Amino acid sequence: MGKEQYHCCAACKHFRVLKNNGNTQYFCSRLKYETKPNYQFNCWEPKESVLKIMQKRGVEKC
Repeated sequence: MGKEQYHCCAACKHFRVLKNNGNTQYFCSRLKYETKPNYQFNCWEPKESVLKIMQKRGVEKC
């Protein structure tokens, strides 16, 4: 298993969830782009919690 197991927007530190009047929007604060949790972009930067799990399991970030 490699980083591709973790590489998705929901695991990125730029991923934001915006809730307005019962509607949920997923947004990348870096790209200023609406996204979905399972999408993948090359600018992916894992959240600190995801990085710790990856390191614990011996998975390289790059």
